[in-house]
Amino acid sequence: MTADVRIGSGDHITLTGLRARGHHGVFAEERRDGQEFVIDVTVWLDLGVSGASDELAQTVHYGELANAAVAAVETEPVDLIETVAQRVADVALSFAAVQATRVTLHKPSAPIEVPFDDVSVTITRLRQ
Repeated sequence: MTADVRIGSGDHITLTGLRARGHHGVFAEERRDGQEFVIDVTVWLDLGVSGASDELAQTVHYGELANAAVAAVETEPVDLIETVAQRVADVALSFAAVQATRVTLHKPSAPIEVPFDDVSVTITRLRQ
């Protein structure tokens, strides 16, 4: 990561509340019936060049990032939302300008027997 782009500060783009339907979970009914997942993704990158040039090619097209993040959730079922979050992080880091990402994956309909509002995992990954 460059010195001018740091997790928690510096230039970044954030998408909040992306919705995707997935069939992830350890229980058969989760795999069979599926459920909604909510994705928050932040990518850190240098926005100075695109800010000065006004050229989309110099940044990350957030529509493409949104589509790619949703597609990563809607693919092959896995047991853990941690695995799904890693998929989304991998997708975010595949954009050339992205130097780091933070992904929060929410599973608001998780099979929990007590009242709750949300279950989520958050991961942070740096370009290697």
